[in-house]
Amino acid sequence: MKHFFDSDYAANKNAHGIVYRFANETLVVTLEDYLRENPGKTEADFAALKALSDADYHETDRREYRQTWKNVPIAGMEDTSNIAVPSPENEVISLPELIAELKQKYALAENALSVLTDVQRRRYLMYHVQGMTEREIATKEGAFRNAIHQSLASAEKKIKNFLEKA
Repeated sequence: MKHFFDSDYAANKNAHGIVYRFANETLVVTLEDYLRENPGKTEADFAALKALSDADYHETDRREYRQTWKNVPIAGMEDTSNIAVPSPENEVISLPELIAELKQKYALAENALSVLTDVQRRRYLMYHVQGMTEREIATKEGAFRNAIHQSLASAEKKIKNFLEKA
């Protein structure tokens, strides 16, 4: 580990083994360690475990990001509307309006996706909905990462143009 501030996901992904971080130490289990401790296992078993570990760290990293980007400094909390919870009555009253708004947004999103080619739509959804990286998509599709990048950029441009006209 070069930098103590690397995320657990980055540390695990870039290591040749599986990384376990504790409060006072970081432990890396290498292929050799794994095979020595588990004589009945193979390199494929280790690779599957490493992939599972990477996926788990990635999901945790994404979950933490989704939560922490919402954090607001306490200095910005002067306006109590930022911390007040709406009354249940107001939420029930506004529910039909919210449902109509969500249906409208869903229809707009479906229409925006319909301007994409099948390949662009698939890659766009893998990237934005499933949270896959360009490299992961390229590996899954057997394509170059640059091709994935260009496909996503083109898809985003098409969606932007569609939404500007809508």
